[in-house]
Amino acid sequence: MNKPLVGAFLAALLLGAGVAPAVAAEPAGSASEVSAEAAPQTKYTAPDTVPAAKAVTFAGTVALSNCSGSVVRSPDAAPTDPALVLSNGHCMESGFPGPGEVVVDQPSSRTFTLLNASGGGVGTLKASKIAYGTMTDTDLSLYELTSTYQQIEDSYGIQALELETAHPTAGTAITVASGYWKRTYSCDIDGFVHQLKEGRWTWKDSVRYTPECQTIGGTSGSPVIDDATGKVVAVNNTGNESGQECTDNNPCEVDENGEVTVREGINYAQQTYNMVPCIGAGSTIDLTREGCALPKP
Repeated sequence: MNKPLVGAFLAALLLGAGVAPAVAAEPAGSASEVSAEAAPQTKYTAPDTVPAAKAVTFAGTVALSNCSGSVVRSPDAAPTDPALVLSNGHCMESGFPGPGEVVVDQPSSRTFTLLNASGGGVGTLKASKIAYGTMTDTDLSLYELTSTYQQIEDSYGIQALELETAHPTAGTAITVASGYWKRTYSCDIDGFVHQLKEGRWTWKDSVRYTPECQTIGGTSGSPVIDDATGKVVAVNNTGNESGQECTDNNPCEVDENGEVTVREGINYAQQTYNMVPCIGAGSTIDLTREGCALPKP
């Protein structure tokens, strides 16, 4: 993610990796070893038997110019509502929002390449505005499109991914689906982090992956999909690249007692169930709705 990393940001673009806060920007296919230096927080221990995972496809994911994303909807969304695209706050074209900064209703004409199940581009979607974006407590952006959910389905045969409304659980089999790279990463939710600190930013109750999800630069903003339900439970956003402590591209975990843990090679996501109460009628973002706890301007 790395905000004061303008140089690294430009280098990532030149390399085709895109913007990725700390999302382990290693060559595709690399396998970093995990270095856990302290007792895990809410660590998941795999059971003897694990239910067979359902196949997750690229249908509904999108590719941004520098990141990944997905067309998402709340359970109550109407077909005639303007569609929403979910990505990271650090992926916004307006730049990384600073700590405490919240972007709402900012005009945008950004475009997104919509993918089908096999990862082929089937069309271009266009934003009308950044409905919401922040890197405070979480790292997410929601773009409102000029197309409705029904128009997208009628034109391309693609349905939006549904947002899960409940907190995910450790041990859940997940798939990170990157529209930028047209590549998926499969692993489990290892646990949850009280505070994840990276440079100037702090995120709360972050999802920690098991080591198999070695996400790379450009996977930022990818939907994290529950294999069993097909619903979006989080948005991929960062990882510790080189074992440094709490620096840009090297987030650290901080528990309730202030103890810091560094896990080199481990990657993280931000939960999305807490967004759902903030999505009102017409799929508009309403931060005053009951139960909406997203940071406000």
